[in-house]
Amino acid sequence: MLYWALVFFVVAIIAAVFGFGGIASASAGIAQLLFFIFLALLVISLVVYVIRGRSPPVT
Repeated sequence: MLYWALVFFVVAIIAAVFGFGGIASASAGIAQLLFFIFLALLVISLVVYVIRGRSPPVT
């Protein structure tokens, strides 16, 4: 998901350089949305990992 956020960010930068304001703002918005979704999923994953802890090894 972070990969797609970076792809849309690059598309937004390229569109802005060539003067396509609508495409640039739409791509930047999508990139921002994907980045915040990625951050939320990362935080949720870390919290779940800390709460569950490591399971004892099976012997």
